[in-house]
Amino acid sequence: MDINEIRARQAVQDTIATYAHSGDRMRLDDLAACFTDDGILEVEGRWKVMGRAAIVARLTPARDATLPPNAPPPFRHFVTNTRFDSVTPNRIEASSYFVVFTGAGPDHWGRYRDVLIPSNDRWLFASRYARVDVARPDGWFAAS
Repeated sequence: MDINEIRARQAVQDTIATYAHSGDRMRLDDLAACFTDDGILEVEGRWKVMGRAAIVARLTPARDATLPPNAPPPFRHFVTNTRFDSVTPNRIEASSYFVVFTGAGPDHWGRYRDVLIPSNDRWLFASRYARVDVARPDGWFAAS
């Protein structure tokens, strides 16, 4: 592994963390900025959107229903065990596990499958596929 690959892997980790932090705070423009202009965000069996504006539009109802002004974040995403499945200078495929906690405890968990490409000094999601393996039947995800 050379220094350029190490830098690319670190940049991917930063994008994954930025997505999680932005989502927790419902900063949807910051979350959407983790994607390419035509990036795809999909939640298996629920919805799929393409492009930053569509990502923001799809997540806005959840933000408006969840986060009153000046409220603390209603949940926390924890992303772990990121595995770099394929690394080239122009494309990285990665997979991770995630769990989302609310004040009531674990709400839902599953896996991300990501494809990222370089863009200026960052690596951005060309696609992010989320598969929820388990969700609490009385939880936030099940109700959204």
